[in-house]
Amino acid sequence: MNETILVVDDEESICQSLQGVLSDEGYEVLTVQSGEECLDIIEEELPSLVLLDIWLPGIDGIETLKRIKSKYPQIQVIMISGHGTVESAVTTTKLGAFDFVEKPLSLDKTVLVVNHALDIVRLEEENRLLKDGQGHEIDGESKAIIELREMIQIISPTNAWILIMGENGTGKELVARSIHRQSRRSTKPFIEVNCAAIPEELIESELFGHEKGSFTGATEKKRGKFDLANKGTIFLDEVADMSLKAQAKILRILQEKKFERVGGTRIIDTDVRVLAATNKDLEYEMEEGRFRQDLYYRLNVIPLEVPPLRERVEDIPLLARRFIREFSGKESKTEKQITDDALSILMEHTWPGNVRELKNIMERLVITSPSDTITADDIPPLSKENHRFIRPESSDDGDSFKGAKELFEKDYIAKKLMENKWNIKKTAEAIGLERSNLHKKIKAYGLDEMKGKE
Repeated sequence: MNETILVVDDEESICQSLQGVLSDEGYEVLTVQSGEECLDIIEEELPSLVLLDIWLPGIDGIETLKRIKSKYPQIQVIMISGHGTVESAVTTTKLGAFDFVEKPLSLDKTVLVVNHALDIVRLEEENRLLKDGQGHEIDGESKAIIELREMIQIISPTNAWILIMGENGTGKELVARSIHRQSRRSTKPFIEVNCAAIPEELIESELFGHEKGSFTGATEKKRGKFDLANKGTIFLDEVADMSLKAQAKILRILQEKKFERVGGTRIIDTDVRVLAATNKDLEYEMEEGRFRQDLYYRLNVIPLEVPPLRERVEDIPLLARRFIREFSGKESKTEKQITDDALSILMEHTWPGNVRELKNIMERLVITSPSDTITADDIPPLSKENHRFIRPESSDDGDSFKGAKELFEKDYIAKKLMENKWNIKKTAEAIGLERSNLHKKIKAYGLDEMKGKE
């Protein structure tokens, strides 16, 4: 890890001495000479450690320390002063400073204190990564999941961009986090962007950030998602739900790898690995004019398919027991057991909501089942609908030959779309229809409206 250290001192000679000795230790060192400059550069660079003089022009070191710890509690701060007293050392320690060193500085001692502080930073980061990884494993022993984990192991150490595809609830975010944890960027940020949740008028501010006063309500400078993800990974979830205008803005930054904040003039370079996810068939979305072709080919370097739960039924017992263990712990309950007949019922269900639906059911059972054993009688009625479609109701002319034929054709096409995961090209080839003809039938039968229903 190439940590960044910020030195804040109004004596140029001190800045130069510390920059020299700490650079020799392998650290990236930045220097400024005031508290105001310190706060500005922290906003840009997020250093791991700050060496901060108490006596500064403008806002002093103690006030600067307060502001750093208020906004960036994870940043370690070492205070330095030529007028050191026990009282000032105690005061700064209570405010969150890691340590206090006196001038004239012993460079050897300062390096020891810096190394110790950064050891703490690394330990906290390792603990955070371990904590983040808990409950985020891709569980299962089915062939589909084993193959998925093997592919993740192969692609994670690279910098390749990955398009993760799968139905709602299959665990696309877990896959993205697993790729990040196994990558060379694992100690850097993982920033998630829910593309479907950002209003179009705020997309630039969310992605690129804004300067104070750049628009009504911009009361302070804000760093955007691409800025926060620098050197790490950005996860564009539900990427197909962005407007075409937002897609154009995303495409531009992916091509140029630089951007400006809203209301700003400074060009900011960014180095991010992009993971994108969607539950839609992007080829179909492109044909319908809802997704940019150039963005699709930019994102789809390595496609990764996350299998639905109905295609790995053998994993259901393992997942069910894991969720029971997890929720029993959360609810401070004795871990419940589950009978084979209860598991059999779960394995017969088609799980339109995939793993997310199973997780919700198991949480409900842990909370509501009266005994320490979950039986078949405890299983609530499960939806019988297919994973993405609602079975069409019989029409008035269903008894006629034409009506029966149309109902059969509608059911048949819906079934084949499910089997091919809503891939229009594959479905058309499977049933021997031209893609344009299949599109017409999908629209005529209203199947496009059923897509995505759970």
